[in-house]
Amino acid sequence: MPRYTVHIRDEWLTVPCRDSTYTIQWLGHEALKRYTKNKPDNGGIKKAVADIKFVARRCQGQGLLDEDDTIEDVLEDNDFVEIAIEGDTMSSDFVPYQSGVSQLTTAYRESDKYLLLDGNSLTSTDLVNLGKGLYKIKLSPEAENGVVKSRELLDTIVKENKVVYGITTGFGKFARTVIPVHKLKELQENLVRSHSAGVGSPLTPERTRMLLALRINVLAKGYSGISLETLHRMIQAFNASCLSYVPEKGTVGASGDLAPLSHLALGLMGEGKMWSPKSGWADAKYVLEAHGLKPISLKPKEGLALINGTQMITSLGAEALERALAIARQADIIAAITLEVLKGTSKAFDSDIHALRPHPGQIEVARRFRSLLHSDHHPSEIAESHRFCDRVQDAYTMRCCPQVHGIVNDTIDFAKKIINTEINSATDNPMVFAKRGETISGGNFHGEYPAKALDFLAIGVHELAAISERRIERLCNPSLSELPAFLVNEGGLNSGFMIAHCTAASLVSENKVLCHPSSVDSLSTSAATEDHVSMGGWAARKALRVVEHVEQVLAIELIAACQGIEFLRPLRTTTPLEKVYDLVRSVVKPWIKDRFMSPDIEAVHRLLLDQKVWHVAQPYIERYNMEFLPESRPSSPTAFSLDPASPRKRVRLE
Repeated sequence: MPRYTVHIRDEWLTVPCRDSTYTIQWLGHEALKRYTKNKPDNGGIKKAVADIKFVARRCQGQGLLDEDDTIEDVLEDNDFVEIAIEGDTMSSDFVPYQSGVSQLTTAYRESDKYLLLDGNSLTSTDLVNLGKGLYKIKLSPEAENGVVKSRELLDTIVKENKVVYGITTGFGKFARTVIPVHKLKELQENLVRSHSAGVGSPLTPERTRMLLALRINVLAKGYSGISLETLHRMIQAFNASCLSYVPEKGTVGASGDLAPLSHLALGLMGEGKMWSPKSGWADAKYVLEAHGLKPISLKPKEGLALINGTQMITSLGAEALERALAIARQADIIAAITLEVLKGTSKAFDSDIHALRPHPGQIEVARRFRSLLHSDHHPSEIAESHRFCDRVQDAYTMRCCPQVHGIVNDTIDFAKKIINTEINSATDNPMVFAKRGETISGGNFHGEYPAKALDFLAIGVHELAAISERRIERLCNPSLSELPAFLVNEGGLNSGFMIAHCTAASLVSENKVLCHPSSVDSLSTSAATEDHVSMGGWAARKALRVVEHVEQVLAIELIAACQGIEFLRPLRTTTPLEKVYDLVRSVVKPWIKDRFMSPDIEAVHRLLLDQKVWHVAQPYIERYNMEFLPESRPSSPTAFSLDPASPRKRVRLE
């Protein structure tokens, strides 16, 4: 029985058709009937299905369909069809129907920018941007030339019937089993099919795009033996966002990420499931057809070339790294606001202190605090209001930010070097050396490098949440903050930030478990052939989860710190911190009385994900760094001086 995949609003429906002489009008009404049936309010559609006017078009090519045409005349089995309801206004964020324009095209914009891949110069930032769909891919001429030469050597090996692992033999424990030439294609296909044994939820489209882009980059190095034809088909699939169903679990990180990369290759072969923005989930064969693409046909060694490597660990690790970098620098800004609200001192960030312990991260964090806090350049009325208080020094959560935040920055730098090296490394086996005219088996597929780096990254970044949660406690605790309990008036009637702090505490506690390193474990697999593995896939996935928790905890601190400022008004903080306050208030209103808090946390989390807090404060930080502004050192009882008459300002010795 023919079936058709129909897109209505933001959903995909499968509609079977017993008689292909039915019309397009019948198909549209049948799809609408199924759509409204599953909605408690009929999806807001008030008319009877038979009275609904709609426009139908094929997803492939966006060609309009006449409602009187018979299905067999204009559609093929498993075709994709889009139904746009005339005059539809489902919600404020719904893309309304426009005459002559496809909803799919309106909602999804393909990039017209290209990133040139050569296998040697891709960065973690580039990879994340490829995942977001900001670029399509092209190969450099040098990369194409290297791929061709590598493939020529493999073709010679097959032609001369030489025995080479993975090319004319089985895999793993079957490395000594020689495969007849006429079965070499079947050997590669069976490899991909049998290794597609992952479980769990599929990777998001963004993460699958990253995985595919990174595999293309590694193959472009020219040491894998892939054919240029196969590589070009992979690039075409990436540029069309035809993305295989890749379960997130199943890799032990050696021989590379076999299971996830096999699922990635399986879809490209036209088997399993695949997704694209213009087709949704469907059989891979039909998604490729809907975009005018052909499945790849594996030549000798190509199955192995597609699935052997550390790209799952590395692509997820690149995202964790980029998000860690973004939240680490925004954590300094958030902590500076909290320090202002808690009436802390900036004395602990004096450059002379940090010159005596010159870790790069510590020095940089202290400099950021100085660029944001009270000074002659950015005076703070809040800071001036308590300059002559009797507090000698602040709690560690404020005073030690350069030392705690600093090592996070240095950890990120360490992980970044390893991940960026891994991004541009050939990590499959055997390696094909065209210039030497030989293939060599090695162990570049072992994921220990990125696994260890990502375990370390998770441990380091977690500390931003651990110290942030303690600052949230100080903001909410009236005996420590000198502010109303839980940052709300009429306490008791209102609970304020009581449970928001509990949420932060729960996330920090989860992170303590997630920070246990996965790379210290190893289980022997493949009949003891792969007898030491990295467990890097879990290292990458939990590093991402740790970073997300850190972002959420810091979002809660930022909301709480801005709420604290409300109780200090009309006093104002420094110009850059007021700008951050204004940014937060553009999405979250002051807490006058209890309300639904989760949307506020989500809104500020989005600000952090988009790095808007950093972009607001960055110009002030950069100006301070570039212009070498004199360091302000206002007199204060928190610091002892032998010469009370000493000038208030000295030039920074940095």
